[in-house]
Amino acid sequence: MTTRQPGPDPDGVWPSCDDEQPGVSIRPLSPADLAALLAHLDQHDPRHDLGNNPGLGVPTPVVAVRVRASVGRPGASAQAEYRRRQATERAAWTRTIPWRMAAVLAAGLAAGLLAALLVPRLTGPAGLLAAACVAWLLWFRPSSDSLAWRRGAAGERRTARLLAPLERQGWAVLHDLAIPGSAANIDHLVIGPGGVAVVDTKQYQGRLRLDSHGLLWHGRHLLVSALRKVRWEADQADGVLGIVDIHVAAIIAVHGASVPRGRLQADGVTVAPARRVPDLLCALPPILGPERVAWLADRARLRFRAAA
Repeated sequence: MTTRQPGPDPDGVWPSCDDEQPGVSIRPLSPADLAALLAHLDQHDPRHDLGNNPGLGVPTPVVAVRVRASVGRPGASAQAEYRRRQATERAAWTRTIPWRMAAVLAAGLAAGLLAALLVPRLTGPAGLLAAACVAWLLWFRPSSDSLAWRRGAAGERRTARLLAPLERQGWAVLHDLAIPGSAANIDHLVIGPGGVAVVDTKQYQGRLRLDSHGLLWHGRHLLVSALRKVRWEADQADGVLGIVDIHVAAIIAVHGASVPRGRLQADGVTVAPARRVPDLLCALPPILGPERVAWLADRARLRFRAAA
């Protein structure tokens, strides 16, 4: 799929989007939205900042704007990698078809001869059954490494479905973003009232545990590299967005494995079951107004490209 690349800015690094209008979608106002908007207009004082008016006895309500800033498709790059690996493995398997066919015929013939000596009336069925069993064993199957990419793509799509309802609460959700100058990608980037976060999808089995030294383990495997990778992705997103007053949080959304206490912090990364990540994001204290969210979402849309 061909994607349109944004043009460079005058210094040749990034497209300029500081003067662009925020990217938002237009939708009919629900009764609740209309009530919130009227309350906002009644109480708004232009001498004070939106949503942070110390001069009023009650906080100014914030009207959520549904931001549309989609760039990539969730799991697209992982699915593309799976297909590339599968094609390579299938090509290698195809070159071995002659000896595989010979093995199938040999197995059928050997089983038929043996049955002819023991149970002559089962000569044909025995030969066919043996040939079918050997053919099934020698049939093409993707490797475990390739299947891991397919499972990763499915996990990213599940995480995307869990994050989608955040749009109704004023969050922008972008998926599968290529990191400039690197072969790596960001699974999900979320921007909303609670700030900006990179969400990395992981599929594990069993249980995660945090030892007395603060190290995260999955069985006998230490997850230091996984934590460093998502923290590095958050740093890269911070650099691409170029916003000095906002810290980009790093989150790992776990599918399959249980997480102690339902959430933990390890090496500066929040690790939680994928189904809990939307609630954790919504529980963050609001630091961005809807206009800033829309502006940041548009900035991310212009400065990132789809990974696949």
